[in-house]
Amino acid sequence: MKLILQDRSPFSTSHRQKVKFILVAVLFWFAVVAVRLLELQVLEHKKLKAEVLEQSQDLITVLPTRGTIFDRNGKILARSLPAASVFFSPVKGESLAQQLKSLERLKNLLGLKDQEIKKIASSIEKRKRFTWIKRKISPELAETIRSLKLPGIYLLEENRRFYPQGQLASHVLGGVNVDDFGLAGVEYYYNSLLRGEEGQQLIMKDARKREFFIETIKETRPGQDLYLTIDSTIQFIAEKELQRAVEKHQASWGTVIVSLPQTGEILAMANCPAYDPNDFPPPENVMPNRAIQHTYEPGSTVKMVTAAAARELAGIGWNTYYDCSQGYLVFGGTMVRDHVRMGVLSFPEVFIQSSNVGVIKIAERIGSENIYRLFRTFRFGEKTGIDLPGEESGIFHPLEKWRKSSLRVAIGYEISATPIQVLRTLNVFASGGYLIKPRVRLEQPSPLAGLIPADLEPPAGLQPILKPETVRQLVDLVLRPVVESGTGREAGLPGYLIAGKTGTAQKYDPELRAYSSSRHVASFAGFVPADRPLISIIVVIDEPRGQLHYGGQVAAPVFREVARKVLLYLNQPPQKLPESLIMARKEASTTGVTD
Repeated sequence: MKLILQDRSPFSTSHRQKVKFILVAVLFWFAVVAVRLLELQVLEHKKLKAEVLEQSQDLITVLPTRGTIFDRNGKILARSLPAASVFFSPVKGESLAQQLKSLERLKNLLGLKDQEIKKIASSIEKRKRFTWIKRKISPELAETIRSLKLPGIYLLEENRRFYPQGQLASHVLGGVNVDDFGLAGVEYYYNSLLRGEEGQQLIMKDARKREFFIETIKETRPGQDLYLTIDSTIQFIAEKELQRAVEKHQASWGTVIVSLPQTGEILAMANCPAYDPNDFPPPENVMPNRAIQHTYEPGSTVKMVTAAAARELAGIGWNTYYDCSQGYLVFGGTMVRDHVRMGVLSFPEVFIQSSNVGVIKIAERIGSENIYRLFRTFRFGEKTGIDLPGEESGIFHPLEKWRKSSLRVAIGYEISATPIQVLRTLNVFASGGYLIKPRVRLEQPSPLAGLIPADLEPPAGLQPILKPETVRQLVDLVLRPVVESGTGREAGLPGYLIAGKTGTAQKYDPELRAYSSSRHVASFAGFVPADRPLISIIVVIDEPRGQLHYGGQVAAPVFREVARKVLLYLNQPPQKLPESLIMARKEASTTGVTD
């Protein structure tokens, strides 16, 4: 007989029910978790990832190291140096009052103005993740801020543009904004070359939004270096002599440009007043590069074009004479006067003594069409194409708009030009007849040490716009005598042959609708040595005040001093002994004294 025992204990039944319940609960919990994971990792993955990234990191654009600018000798004119920038990024859990407190502590330290504080505070109040406070501060100031350990205040390494020569060549160099983007001068013109390519960095933070490391996402590409035709020493000479003249004559402004006439290379481009590109932008009245951006009626400096037209297009002989004894001439309803009464003058003497009356008589014989033709050949009314921004083209009216009085173009009126255009015109006579585009960029360093005129040649393939014979004759019979015995005597330099032309133009007063008798532009353009030119120079002084206002009195002496110092710097010996030295030696030889 088998004994069968059955467990009918109520405890065992309850135990099994509990196990089932726990099992169901665990399965349900796993199901909930699985559904939530599916939701988080699949359905809302992109959205949640973006939120996490937004809360834990900031994406910053990193500016590249801007290329260095050198002069032709390799001297640094502009470079980029490391600099720290201060920014704010909120710390989790801090109140708005606490965040603004950190900002307030930096106000005096960083010299923040009330307007800047309001702008930054507004950004913080809007809960922006990244706010600039001060860009590109000094290393010493950056270290002080680091030591304060202010919540939400961080430093980011950037670059700051630095001009070690201060004001030197400021209008050629230009300047950059806080983001290292060129805004003027070669900094603007060659910005794409100098700037390089931007990069990106991630500023990673922990849950409390405290910075813990920076990760580079995209590397920057540094900008290219740039060499200029500018010679720092010649630039310094030009700026100092110009400043001295502007102050002496209480002028409104002035400009001096020095070039190699056969190549168009600009050795110096000085403007007064100037500015320091380390403090950019300058005041509006100082910002323009007047050497290329200011137009004026050039006056007698362009009479050299009229003289060329007389020889090449009208065949006027050297021994032709003109009666200028009256001292004035009325034509086309306008009056033209000479600065002094001169009598009867030969063709060369008309230009040597800068007789307006004589030039107008010559222009009437040349004819409007021929005058227009040659001035157009010299490309007046067109930009020179110099590699600097903002160049003006000047004004040269079409022939169909000419009136009888428009023949005054022959004496430099009813036409406007920039100083660089007049210098390019002068360089035609200095280069043997070639119209050469000026430039400020070099492909590689090119020091002037040991340079001689024979080393310089016009660009290959360029055709002259004047016959070489015409150029030689005008230089020898007109432009050299202007300095030796004419209106440009103050430009003379003992021992050197100099050719050039003075200019004195009355300024038009729009209120009076007439030319002013008290406001003038004084100028002189010349080159040296006259027979084998090495350098050419133009000097323009606007509105000199006082008794002196003629180009021969105001601008010619500036030419002389700049030329003297530049020739000395270039080790160019005199072509002949000065007369005073020759006489001294003769006296010494008769007395038996030697040196």
